[in-house]
Amino acid sequence: MKRAQDIILKPIITEKSMSGISMKQYTFKVAKDANKIEIAKAVETLFDVTVDKVNTMNCKGRFKRMGRTAGYQPDWKKAIVKLSEDSKPIEFFEGMI
Repeated sequence: MKRAQDIILKPIITEKSMSGISMKQYTFKVAKDANKIEIAKAVETLFDVTVDKVNTMNCKGRFKRMGRTAGYQPDWKKAIVKLSEDSKPIEFFEGMI
């Protein structure tokens, strides 16, 4: 059993992800082997909220160059978590709106 801190790696703070906060949608970078049920339970335990729905997507690593050497950044997984209507908002994102 993985801990909640091992599943939710970091929040994704972009202009598009910040627009979803008004609809109680939050975006996180999560572990690649985590499924939707594990992600929902991890968000509920870390932030003490009620999760309604979880959408996940696998993101391919970008091609990067440093001088004459080139390579790919690692692949990662993104989760968009929608909270239920009666749930309180996540306080971490409140000051960023």
